[in-house]
Amino acid sequence: MKKLSLLLLCVVVGFQSLSQTEKYAQDVSSEDAIIKALYDVISGEPGTTRDWARFRNLFLPESRLIPTRKNDAGELILKTLTPEEYITLFQSRVATGFFERELSRKTESFGTVYHLFSTYETKEKKDGPVTNRGINSIQLFKDKNRYYIVNIFWCAESMGFSLPEKYLK
Repeated sequence: MKKLSLLLLCVVVGFQSLSQTEKYAQDVSSEDAIIKALYDVISGEPGTTRDWARFRNLFLPESRLIPTRKNDAGELILKTLTPEEYITLFQSRVATGFFERELSRKTESFGTVYHLFSTYETKEKKDGPVTNRGINSIQLFKDKNRYYIVNIFWCAESMGFSLPEKYLK
């Protein structure tokens, strides 16, 4: 009886994972689709629960998100996060609305490797003023079936930099 229960549990979990993969298959079908899904899934009104299952589906387990930050002394530092750590940080810090959209993109690729410089802007209200801009340096892995985000390393203008014109076109 225990073996049958364990087998049924494995089948149910397998179907749930498969259905999640199928549910979000369009999100990872192309370079454009995965970037659109990335910006879409983190954007929303205050108090709106994000679709974190959709977010997780964009990444590999070993993927990292790496924001540029300033420490207490004002020095630029990096913070390396897993997708799960990013979710926790996002949920604890973003009390206002948060809308991020891509302004432009520069892409280089070879084989399975895609590197994108994705210029973005953020707002607290969908139609509100721009609160920040920056560049997401995104690495994608393309296998025969889909795209995965490997890394996102970003720097915002709020770190003391201005976006070069070539990344705004």
